[in-house]
Parts: sequence; structure tokens; C-alpha cells
Amino acid sequence: MATTYKILGQVIPAATTETQLYQPSGVAAVVSTIVICNQASAAATYRIAVTTTTTAGTGAVAGTKDWIVYGATVAASDSTALTLGITLATTNQIRVYASTATLSFNAFGSEVA
Repeated sequence: MATTYKILGQVIPAATTETQLYQPSGVAAVVSTIVICNQASAAATYRIAVTTTTTAGTGAVAGTKDWIVYGATVAASDSTALTLGITLATTNQIRVYASTATLSFNAFGSEVA
């Protein structure tokens, strides 16, 4: 098995809009760290979910059981790094939500083929 270490996903979601950060395509993946950066002069809140889709490649809105972070705060002009070790199959997604359009999300890890 080949392991590729990489940036898995990067996104700045629209305010109050759940958005896909990453879904593996044809591989398994391990998400080691997610960094949330607040690029504004006011604190903001965020959510992170891990979902299962019914069909690979199809977006799935997060259900109540899917949220792993809900309503956490990032201070103004600050970042938060979460070291998680999340394992994903091709039918899983990481989805994010932000209270404002000033939060960027970056996922780092490895894909295993």
C-alpha cells in the first residue's frame, strides 16, 4: 500500500453554510490535523462533522450524530489546530460550518491506496 501525505482539503465556507472540506476519492484516508483560522477582528464559531454518504461522491448534510465539534470559538485573528486522527473511507466526508465567512479550514493527513 502506498501512503501519500498531503493537504487533503482547504475551504472558506460562506457564513452559516455547511460545506464539504474533504472526501476521499478511490482511497482510504487519515486526517491527522484540521486547522481553523479566523481572519477577522471578531471572534467566530465553527462546527466540524464526519458524515457517511449513501453513495460515494454524493454530498450528505450532517445529522445530529455526525458533529464532532459544535459551537467552538476561534478568537479574533487567531487559529485553532485540532489533532484528531480521523479515518475515512470513500463514503465518508468531513463537513464544516462557520458563523462568518472569515474562517478558513485546512485538513492535513494521508491517503492510502
